[in-house]
Amino acid sequence: MSILRTPDERFSGLPDWPFAPHYVDDLPGYEGMRAHYVDEGPRDAEHTFLCLHGEPSWAYLYRKMIPGFVASGARVVAPDFFGFGRSDKPEDDAIYTVPFHRDYLIALVERLDLRNITLVVQDWGGLIGLTLPLAFPDRIARLLIMNTAFGTGAAPGPGFMAWRQYAASTPDMAVGQLFKRGKADMSDAEVAAYDAPFPDQRYKAGVRRFPQLVPIADDGDPFIALSVAARDWWRGFQGPVFMAVGMADPVLGPPVMEAMRKTFPTCGPPLEIADGGHFVQEHGEEIVAAVLKAWG
Repeated sequence: MSILRTPDERFSGLPDWPFAPHYVDDLPGYEGMRAHYVDEGPRDAEHTFLCLHGEPSWAYLYRKMIPGFVASGARVVAPDFFGFGRSDKPEDDAIYTVPFHRDYLIALVERLDLRNITLVVQDWGGLIGLTLPLAFPDRIARLLIMNTAFGTGAAPGPGFMAWRQYAASTPDMAVGQLFKRGKADMSDAEVAAYDAPFPDQRYKAGVRRFPQLVPIADDGDPFIALSVAARDWWRGFQGPVFMAVGMADPVLGPPVMEAMRKTFPTCGPPLEIADGGHFVQEHGEEIVAAVLKAWG
């Protein structure tokens, strides 16, 4: 298996990114593959925020949220999926499957022995992250959910199908520009930070694969049964749940999130970010302030 590693110098001097990298390269089933994660705040904190990114982002997406969580006294762990960020990138597209990504997160949480977790999810961070309680229900204490969905095979809307087709037909996706389209005032340096993990097309196998992994029909994909079981688990969850919605998201916007909200019995009215697109974490300071206020 050919594994690529983005040169460290591509991550030098990123704006609003003072966080030291942490690595592990011997997770069970992933021996020899180096995974990166941010780990800020006290290791013995009462709460640990586990921040999961999606497609085609990396932990940098949480740069506006990590400081506020740490200032509250919490620990913050923000891993990069393999194929993204500072984690290693297998070159073969076929390596990237839901179990490949999900088993990695489970192994990392267990290695770090994270407990009293506040799960922070968006996009694929939610599709996969929302299934994690099935592996360790006693570790999950709270949920902060942003634009995402369950992978139950429900027919997606035209916005997602257009995105899926675009991703399939664009093997060398301009990642940074994708983020700038969702937030026009993003600086050139921030755009470059989203491009940093991918020196060339060979590094983008994970980027190409994620959109194709979303089940779009009930075709027997095991991920559907897993997602349905996860949805049922969350329907009985009594811990705090806070929802923030990027209202300008054309794919996983208000209709999807209102349907999602009905899954969580303790979730109140969402924080609506009127000009927030799909990557609503770009409004992270506002979200952090609201969720910490809601949770006291």
